[in-house]
Amino acid sequence: MEMEQCEMPEYNPPSEEIVEILRNTKKIAIVGLSPKEERDSNKVARYLIEQGYEVIPVNPGQDQILGRKCYKSLEEIPFEVDMADLFVNPKRVPPIVDQAIAKKIPVIWMQLGIVNNEAARKAREAGAKVVMNRCVKIEHQNMTAKQSS
Repeated sequence: MEMEQCEMPEYNPPSEEIVEILRNTKKIAIVGLSPKEERDSNKVARYLIEQGYEVIPVNPGQDQILGRKCYKSLEEIPFEVDMADLFVNPKRVPPIVDQAIAKKIPVIWMQLGIVNNEAARKAREAGAKVVMNRCVKIEHQNMTAKQSS
C-alpha cells in the first residue's frame, strides 16, 4: 500500500509567535474532537481544559463531548472563538478553513500530520495566523516548561 505523501508546511510562525498565540487564546474550537478518551483530540481537549482554556467541541455526530455542547460546524458556533484547532484529514481542511475565515477566527491550528498549504495561504491572506503539523498540547507544554525554568 502506498503511503500518502504528507505536505510539508511552507510556513509556520516562529516559536515566540506560537507562545504569543497560546497566551492570547482563550476559546478554542476543536474540529474533529472525538468523544473517545483514548483519541488524541480528546486527550488534547482535556489537557487544554485543565490549563484553563475554554474548549468548544465541533463534531457533526455528537451532541455533547466532555460535558460541553457540541456544534456541527464552526459556522454553528454563536459566539467568537480565538482558535480553530483541526483534528481532521488534510483533504477535509479547505472547507473548514473557509468557515474559519468567514467567522474571522484569528488562529487556525492544524494538528500533527495535518498540512494544507493552499488552505493556509488563503487563511493568511484573510489575516489569520496559521500553524500546521504541530500539536497544541506539546507546544503549550514546551511553553510552560520554558517559563518555569
